[in-house]
Order: sequence, then structure tokens, then C-alpha cells
Amino acid sequence: MKKIILLFALLIGFLGNAQNQNTETAKNIFLKGNALFLPLGMLNAGAEFQLKERITLQADVFISPWKSFMGKYAQIYMMGFDGRYYFDEAFKHWYVGANISAARFIIQKFNYWGDGISQFTPESPIYNSKDLYQDGFAVILGATVGYQFQLSDRWNMDLYLGAGSSQGFYKGYHKELGIRYDYDGRRWDKSGEWIPYRGGIMIGYKL
Repeated sequence: MKKIILLFALLIGFLGNAQNQNTETAKNIFLKGNALFLPLGMLNAGAEFQLKERITLQADVFISPWKSFMGKYAQIYMMGFDGRYYFDEAFKHWYVGANISAARFIIQKFNYWGDGISQFTPESPIYNSKDLYQDGFAVILGATVGYQFQLSDRWNMDLYLGAGSSQGFYKGYHKELGIRYDYDGRRWDKSGEWIPYRGGIMIGYKL
């Protein structure tokens, strides 16, 4: 975890010192929506603000309201902030960024999607993995890489992908019995993992 925090601090420092411009630049704002998730009934929208000639800040939300998606729990409510550095100029071409996000979720982690034996401790009951789900929250630190190009004077397309370290705190439950499968005296179960957690095709409109 210390390495993740150090990496994030270095990225923020890079973004903060990468551009030292004395000339005035027009500060643009793009409102954006992710076209990749809308057909799935999920909302990912935000706004990207220009801070300097090559530096922007994006704030966005992701909402997956599905209590059941293809038979799996998939409720996710996430908010994040992306500091971005463009190699050309703001809102044009390749960029890298540092991201911090917070999420609230009621989901089935991917390793609980199919049949399988699940036993939290040697003394715990044995359950079928697909009958279990997780209810909690997470803090995520990561990096973003993407490419943005103009469609017209006011419209942009942003292709991007982000991954990082997720630190989750949750309680595990059985779908039918409504009892915890992961209780051993602790209030929260904890997990840390590297995951891809951002990405898609954002369509942006310049205000």
C-alpha cells in the first residue's frame, strides 16, 4: 500500500509541475457521457475542466443500479477525480492521469459467479459460491491513459482505460439465508487487489 501511495504522490507531483506557462489560456469545460455503458442501463457521466494549457481535472460518477444483472448482484455507485496531463494540448490526443475514486457496492465478486465450494474458515459452514455476495465500500487509487480527439468544434470523443489498487471493506452475505458467511468476530472483511475499474468511450460537449 505504501508503494501505491508513493506512486500516486509522484503522479500528482508530475501533473502539478509538468506545465509552467506564463501566457494566458482559455479555460474550457466539457460535459461528458460514456456511450459504452448506456446500452447496459448504467450511467457514467462527468465534467472535464481545463486548469492549464496541458492539464485538466475530470470529476465523474458511475452508477450501476442493477440489483440483478444476468443473475448477479451489480449495484455500484462510484465517484472519482482524474488529474490529466496532455502531451499535445488540453482535450487533444494522448494523455496520462492520476485518479482517486470512492465506491459503494452490493455485488458478487467475479470469483463468486459460478458454482464452487466456499468456506471462510475451517470452522465456518460450507456454501456454494454463487449464493454469496458482498456489501461494502472501497477506496481506489490508480492511473489513467487515454486518447481524445475532436469530432467537431464542440464535440469530442475520449477513449480511455484506468487501473489501480482497490482497498475494499465489506460484509459477505448469503443470498437466501441473509446471514454473513465471513463472520469471525470482525465487523468488516477486507481485501486489496489490482483491478481495471475505469474505461470506455466518453462523448464530450464543450460549454
